[in-house]
Amino acid sequence: MTPLLETDEQKALRSAVCALGTRHGRDHDRAALWSEAGKLGYLGVNLPQEYGGGGGGIAELSIVLEELGAAGCPLLMLIVSPAICGTVISRFGTDAQKQEWLPGLADGTRTMAFGITEPDAGSNSHRITTTARRDGDTGDWLLTGRKVFVSGVDIADATLIVGRTEDARTGRLKPCLFIVPRDAPGFGRRLIDMELHAAEKQFELVLDDVRLPADALVGDEDAGLLQLFAGLNPERVMTAAFAIGMGRHALSRAVEYARERAVWKTPIGAHQAIAHPLAQAHIDLELARLMMQKAAHLYDSGDDIGAGEAANMAKYAAGEACVKAVDQAVHTLGGNGLTREFGLASLVTAARVARIAPVSREMILNYVSHQTLGLPKSY
Repeated sequence: MTPLLETDEQKALRSAVCALGTRHGRDHDRAALWSEAGKLGYLGVNLPQEYGGGGGGIAELSIVLEELGAAGCPLLMLIVSPAICGTVISRFGTDAQKQEWLPGLADGTRTMAFGITEPDAGSNSHRITTTARRDGDTGDWLLTGRKVFVSGVDIADATLIVGRTEDARTGRLKPCLFIVPRDAPGFGRRLIDMELHAAEKQFELVLDDVRLPADALVGDEDAGLLQLFAGLNPERVMTAAFAIGMGRHALSRAVEYARERAVWKTPIGAHQAIAHPLAQAHIDLELARLMMQKAAHLYDSGDDIGAGEAANMAKYAAGEACVKAVDQAVHTLGGNGLTREFGLASLVTAARVARIAPVSREMILNYVSHQTLGLPKSY
């Protein structure tokens, strides 16, 4: 059973990260916040202690991201570097890979991006065309393909790339994970011009016969989807934390405004037309957090199947709650909600991210209808 209350250690972590986020605030310097969070041990709270981490799990890391988001300074790379890449390497990497990467990912001195999405594959990971083949003379890997919407490649030391290798027995392609250094020959990137204003930029990647040593492969060549989803479930939990934190931040700004803004000598928050939608937004965010906590607990306890369902539900619920909270916050402030002073207008675009990435709400509904309800597929 998922604990209904957080442990004392988790409560203390939440309080400490809240204080850190409050000090940095909405106008934070991303690099400075990342560095301080790393020195304090928050970035690697989910990674093994023997490699410099905190020995916790995704439950603890989601607390970090949620509280930073609630303070107005979310760190998007928390989803990618320690949650996805750190988890995959800690679970499936070789001793050498763990020694090389985990200490730096834990203290924030090194970061890793994650590349899975492709222009023509979309949500269908089975159509990934980035391929890896062996060089028979050297044993090296050669990677060829394209990726899009990869966050933070310019600030990452390497990118964990999802490619496909051919099964010698069946001839079918299966997913595998490779660590690609930022400066690898043939590894090119192009900045994608986004309306979303975030510190972490989005890139299209081109891999043109990128040569990698044999030990660039993470885990077992035959493990396939098992290793891939070991990283995708934490990604969904952390995206939920990202959305809940953003929704809490928007809601707190709206509540503060509704308390202070007076019309005809009465605070607007006294009117039910203002108060009730804000109360509903708070309820939706709290319910989404409960599902997120359940998903994190299941994942940290080793129940990958149970975590898959819960993580998808948490991501869905958090995305919906975030969009509604941001929309209601802007509506509460009226014209002020679109000014730079209050910082809510930029969240209108950012909140949509939680609905469409890393998987759309429609694909989550597909997952639940097929996997949970047992309904037939339409595709």
